[in-house]
Amino acid sequence: MLMDSEKHSFFTDDKASISRKVGGKILAYGGYIEGKNLEIIPDKKIVQQWRAIDWDDGICSIVTFEFKASGRGCKLIFTQEGVPEGQFKAISKGWKEHYWDRMKKALESRQ
Repeated sequence: MLMDSEKHSFFTDDKASISRKVGGKILAYGGYIEGKNLEIIPDKKIVQQWRAIDWDDGICSIVTFEFKASGRGCKLIFTQEGVPEGQFKAISKGWKEHYWDRMKKALESRQ
Protein backbone atom coordinates (compact mmCIF):
# COMPACT_ATOMS: atom_id res chain seq x y z
CA MET A 1 0.00 0.00 0.00
CA LEU A 2 2.78 2.42 0.81
CA MET A 3 4.80 1.79 -2.36
CA ASP A 4 1.94 1.22 -4.82
CA SER A 5 0.53 4.43 -6.36
CA GLU A 6 -2.90 2.94 -7.05
CA LYS A 7 -3.34 1.34 -3.62
CA HIS A 8 -1.96 4.42 -1.89
CA SER A 9 -4.44 6.60 -3.80
CA PHE A 10 -7.26 4.24 -2.83
CA PHE A 11 -6.69 4.26 0.91
CA THR A 12 -5.84 8.00 1.13
CA ASP A 13 -8.61 8.96 -1.31
CA ASP A 14 -6.23 11.31 -3.17
CA LYS A 15 -3.73 11.15 -6.03
CA ALA A 16 -0.35 9.55 -5.42
CA SER A 17 2.65 8.75 -7.59
CA ILE A 18 5.22 6.60 -5.85
CA SER A 19 8.38 5.23 -7.40
CA ARG A 20 9.54 1.82 -6.24
CA LYS A 21 13.21 2.67 -6.82
CA VAL A 22 15.85 4.20 -4.54
CA GLY A 23 16.19 7.83 -5.57
CA GLY A 24 12.74 7.76 -7.15
CA LYS A 25 10.22 10.50 -6.46
CA ILE A 26 7.09 10.27 -4.35
CA LEU A 27 4.02 12.49 -4.43
CA ALA A 28 1.05 11.97 -2.15
CA TYR A 29 -2.17 13.75 -1.31
CA GLY A 30 -2.43 15.35 -4.73
CA GLY A 31 1.13 16.71 -4.50
CA TYR A 32 0.87 18.17 -0.99
CA ILE A 33 3.55 15.67 0.12
CA GLU A 34 6.67 15.30 -2.01
CA GLY A 35 9.91 13.48 -1.53
CA LYS A 36 12.10 10.61 -2.64
CA ASN A 37 13.03 7.09 -1.65
CA LEU A 38 16.31 6.85 0.23
CA GLU A 39 16.39 3.14 1.10
CA ILE A 40 14.19 0.18 0.20
CA ILE A 41 14.62 -3.31 1.62
CA PRO A 42 11.64 -5.28 0.24
CA ASP A 43 9.22 -6.47 2.93
CA LYS A 44 11.50 -5.06 5.67
CA LYS A 45 12.14 -1.31 5.46
CA ILE A 46 11.32 1.87 3.55
CA VAL A 47 13.14 5.14 4.23
CA GLN A 48 11.91 8.28 2.49
CA GLN A 49 12.63 11.98 2.51
CA TRP A 50 9.32 13.84 2.92
CA ARG A 51 8.20 17.44 2.90
CA ALA A 52 4.90 19.24 2.76
CA ILE A 53 4.74 21.88 0.04
CA ASP A 54 3.88 24.57 2.58
CA TRP A 55 7.07 23.97 4.61
CA ASP A 56 9.92 26.45 4.22
CA ASP A 57 12.30 25.74 1.32
CA GLY A 58 14.93 23.15 2.14
CA ILE A 59 13.03 21.71 5.12
CA CYS A 60 12.58 17.94 4.84
CA SER A 61 11.87 15.13 7.23
CA ILE A 62 12.91 11.50 7.10
CA VAL A 63 10.23 8.84 7.50
CA THR A 64 11.04 5.21 8.17
CA PHE A 65 8.62 2.31 7.88
CA GLU A 66 9.95 -0.97 9.30
CA PHE A 67 8.04 -4.23 9.01
CA LYS A 68 8.41 -7.07 11.52
CA ALA A 69 6.69 -10.44 11.41
CA SER A 70 4.10 -10.69 14.17
CA GLY A 71 1.95 -13.77 14.57
CA ARG A 72 -0.09 -14.23 11.40
CA GLY A 73 0.62 -10.70 10.23
CA CYS A 74 3.04 -7.86 10.32
CA LYS A 75 3.89 -5.09 12.74
CA LEU A 76 4.65 -1.66 11.28
CA ILE A 77 7.18 0.45 13.18
CA PHE A 78 7.13 4.08 12.06
CA THR A 79 9.43 7.00 12.83
CA GLN A 80 9.68 10.52 11.47
CA GLU A 81 12.62 12.80 12.12
CA GLY A 82 13.07 16.46 11.22
CA VAL A 83 9.50 17.69 11.63
CA PRO A 84 9.58 21.50 11.57
CA GLU A 85 9.34 23.36 14.86
CA GLY A 86 5.73 23.84 15.93
CA GLN A 87 4.37 21.22 13.49
CA PHE A 88 4.58 18.09 15.66
CA LYS A 89 0.96 18.01 16.87
CA ALA A 90 -0.50 18.66 13.41
CA ILE A 91 1.80 16.12 11.73
CA SER A 92 1.10 13.49 14.39
CA LYS A 93 -2.66 14.03 14.04
CA GLY A 94 -2.33 13.90 10.24
CA TRP A 95 -0.58 10.52 10.31
CA LYS A 96 -3.33 9.08 12.48
CA GLU A 97 -6.27 10.53 10.54
CA HIS A 98 -4.92 10.41 7.00
CA TYR A 99 -2.77 7.27 7.10
CA TRP A 100 -3.17 4.85 9.99
CA ASP A 101 -6.98 5.05 10.38
CA ARG A 102 -7.54 4.95 6.61
CA MET A 103 -5.02 2.17 6.07
CA LYS A 104 -6.62 0.08 8.80
CA LYS A 105 -10.06 0.57 7.26
CA ALA A 106 -8.79 -0.37 3.79
CA LEU A 107 -7.08 -3.51 5.10
CA GLU A 108 -10.15 -4.56 7.10
CA SER A 109 -12.37 -4.16 4.03
CA ARG A 110 -10.18 -6.69 2.17
CA GLN A 111 -10.86 -9.47 4.68
